[in-house]
Amino acid sequence: MKTENLKTEDNAKALTGVGVFAAFAASLCCITPVLALLAGASGAASAFSWLDPARPYLIGLAVVALGYAWYKLFSTNKSAECGPDGVCNVEKKSFLTSRTFLSIVTVLAIGLMAFPYYSEIFYPQAKKQVVVVSSSDIHQVAYKVSGMTCASCEETIKHSINQLPGIVEIKADYEVGTASIKYDQSKTDKNAIIKAINATGYKAGGEVQP
Repeated sequence: MKTENLKTEDNAKALTGVGVFAAFAASLCCITPVLALLAGASGAASAFSWLDPARPYLIGLAVVALGYAWYKLFSTNKSAECGPDGVCNVEKKSFLTSRTFLSIVTVLAIGLMAFPYYSEIFYPQAKKQVVVVSSSDIHQVAYKVSGMTCASCEETIKHSINQLPGIVEIKADYEVGTASIKYDQSKTDKNAIIKAINATGYKAGGEVQP
């Protein structure tokens, strides 16, 4: 009985570990741009964008693993209440297989999987004062950008372009994979904008309709 309980605890730990790993992997493509910005290494922002196609499967794996871990926790507790001989004896569980620990891990996993939806709060809001000499100097250009997978990618690109002088407005959309920029051509140019995009690790393609 004791050996069986130890095996159940080991399985529960393994399931919990799988759930956390899958949740972290599912959010890695969006966590990396934030970490890259904070570390001053924006060129690594797109390092894990290749994981995005696998994101739905990783989320599914995390949900299944943690769901089954909860099932095993409750079923083990229930079966441990009373044995077939009518004697009830519940063994003390380790913290790693307790309901408290699994609750903490589940909340952490949910936070990781939902990261793309609130990641923009980690980016500083750039406040730039642009002095326009002539409205004829204001141009707008839009580029196809490959590698963007979530709002974090958008913010990384916007942050990089905003470091250039003369940037009036930036709109990035990861869903369609474009970045639209209004700029003062007397202060910056298209080549500088393309370099700023490419410096993040994402790649600027051809021009598209703004």
